[in-house]
Amino acid sequence: MAKKKRYLTATMPDGYVKRIGPTSDRFTHYWRIVAELANGKTEVFWGHTRSLGDATRLKAAAGEGARMRGWKSYVFEIVEVVEEPVGD
Repeated sequence: MAKKKRYLTATMPDGYVKRIGPTSDRFTHYWRIVAELANGKTEVFWGHTRSLGDATRLKAAAGEGARMRGWKSYVFEIVEVVEEPVGD
């Protein structure tokens, strides 16, 4: 039996909305890093995970990544995704 596909929507605290899918994967959380680089530019890194625990582990590793890459600062955010059915 095929897994049912659906869209996943993540709404960040600043109002940015990310729509993922259609997918049958069991993602539960979306994460985003907004990094200020040494040259003053900004880069955004993002992804999705299958649990809050997985996302939290990535957050813990972001500090080391920031030091390795020389970021001036960064913000790591995690939000739960909301499922929406795929239209027929």
